[in-house]
Amino acid sequence: MRKGVKGALVGGVCAAVLGGGGYGAYNVLSTLHGGGTPAVRTGPPTEDEIRDTTQKFFTAWEKGQSVTAASYTNDSADAEPVLTSFSDVAHIKDVHITPGKATGATVPYSVKATVSYGGKSKPLAYKSRLTVVRGETTHRALVDWDPTVVHPELRRGDTLSTGEASSPPIEAVDRNGKVLTKDKYPSLGPILDELRSRYGDKAGGTPGVELVIQHASSESADTTLLTLTAGRAGKLRTTLDARLQAAAETAVTKYAESSVVAVKPSTGEVLAVANHREDGFNAAFLGELAPGSTMKIISAATLIDTGLTTANGPAPCPPTATWQSQTFSNLKGLQPDLKATLSESFARSCNTAFVKYADSVQVDSLTKEAEDRFGLGKNNWKVGIPSFDGRVPASGGPDTAANLIGQGQVQMSPLNMASVAATAMTGTFHQPVLVAQKLDGRDLATAKGLSPATVGQLRAMMNRTATSGTAAGVMRGLSGSIGAKTGSAEVDGQSKSNSWFAGYRDDLAAAAMTQDGGHGIDAAGPIVASVLRIGG
Repeated sequence: MRKGVKGALVGGVCAAVLGGGGYGAYNVLSTLHGGGTPAVRTGPPTEDEIRDTTQKFFTAWEKGQSVTAASYTNDSADAEPVLTSFSDVAHIKDVHITPGKATGATVPYSVKATVSYGGKSKPLAYKSRLTVVRGETTHRALVDWDPTVVHPELRRGDTLSTGEASSPPIEAVDRNGKVLTKDKYPSLGPILDELRSRYGDKAGGTPGVELVIQHASSESADTTLLTLTAGRAGKLRTTLDARLQAAAETAVTKYAESSVVAVKPSTGEVLAVANHREDGFNAAFLGELAPGSTMKIISAATLIDTGLTTANGPAPCPPTATWQSQTFSNLKGLQPDLKATLSESFARSCNTAFVKYADSVQVDSLTKEAEDRFGLGKNNWKVGIPSFDGRVPASGGPDTAANLIGQGQVQMSPLNMASVAATAMTGTFHQPVLVAQKLDGRDLATAKGLSPATVGQLRAMMNRTATSGTAAGVMRGLSGSIGAKTGSAEVDGQSKSNSWFAGYRDDLAAAAMTQDGGHGIDAAGPIVASVLRIGG
């Protein structure tokens, strides 16, 4: 043993003992004094362990002892800075935590505290929960660390902070001047935060003093939890329509993990955006998921524009189709039709009809159609807040066929598919916008759009789908010029596919996605139909 090593070891042991290391310290002491090592506990924590661990964690947290509180978790390195920001950066004092009745190893609790900054103080109250687990290496009963333990809206990498707001508050209004608030339109919460972050200064307000969540991503706006000193709000006009927004909010609440976007095809203005998700993620704009058969709108346009077939041309629908050793099939119950036209196969959502054309299209045909005609996949949309612009890579192999039916490497958001439906209806790509371009002079994305001949054929196929095809059930009763496309996308590990639906009615287009929602008509279809019905 090198000189000095033994002394360092003893010093470390003393530090552990003096620091109240709990069960781990007891093991060391027992060994040093010849008492033998106690039996290592295994299995779930006992009721006494759960009660003891939560009490010690809560006591340290209440006292602002972040290092000690973190030591009662199974990830002290991640827990310590969050707990430190709670007391030192967020200036939250006089903390009182009241545990509720435990359910198994999960303990609910309420937090009451005071936020004090710059001579101003306000009460803070909220509820959260934690779970006690047994440490994998220490075998101690420990709080299973997650930032939601400190506050239910915290995520990994987030911290709490109190001070002058980074941007002035806004009074967001819809296209007709009606005020839009988080209370009335809950899913607009993160969207209004983003609008404030980007346009608060331009709206003419002055910042106040706030308790906020500073998110790990530099692209995510702060989330305000409490306002100590109100700033002066500047008015920000959006393209949203309060009536459609209310309909969208109601529609998504009927299905878990759902998102919907509605746009005005003639201008690209976003009229409604709603999410019903536990994680608060704006999947309507930022989701990156395979769109299933809604992708056949672009695929059909590709087949027409490359001269491979027409709406009334051949697109046989066999029971199965094989491409580079991968066999594709249709939805259960779909009868084969070897004499089907493209319009018929589109309306019935026949996968094999499109897969059969994988032999004829070029590897990048679908990519070029998506980029040049529909404005997708170039990462140049400037909606007003962060958005995903779609992805249609020129991936060869089996993915050439899979991409044609919205699987493989293709990824979209409801915003993308609402835009696709709008472009198919008008023939002109209008990049979606949430705030007017003149507000900040940003450059909007452009694309060539579709020829009148292609538009006419797409509209006829989408109308057929809406009136007598797979979308007829949910589109029934809608008047005016209507069109739709259903979709379901299989996902590994899910019991059901993701439900997709895109459609239009006159100058209103919408698309929705429900994760684990089943077929397009099971969840996403009713959501879109509800929004389109209000737009009439």
